[in-house]
Amino acid sequence: MKQVKQDEVYQNLSGFLAGKGIELKPGSYTQKIQSACKLLADAINLGQEGLDRAKAKIDRKLERMRQVIHEKTAPRQPTTSAPPPPPPPAAASRRPARKAKRAAAGKRPARKKASR
Repeated sequence: MKQVKQDEVYQNLSGFLAGKGIELKPGSYTQKIQSACKLLADAINLGQEGLDRAKAKIDRKLERMRQVIHEKTAPRQPTTSAPPPPPPPAAASRRPARKAKRAAAGKRPARKKASR
């Protein structure tokens, strides 16, 4: 951001007051106003420098945070040392095993007779 010049605030204030019909004549009060305007310009410039430094620091930390998030959410590369574990047996695969056990045993469950 552009720096505010030392006399720029005083000149703008003088122009504003002249537009309102007030003229600043050389004197002790004018010197006090001029020194106050210089202090204001210094404060504005220092504030802008502080904001620029804070913005740069926040940008660095934000970029570092984005990098960490990217690393945590990135897809993992498959490892070649250990094969993936086999999937657990599904419920549908259990039923044929039961039927095979019953057929091997040669027994059928007894049916109940319907009473009329």
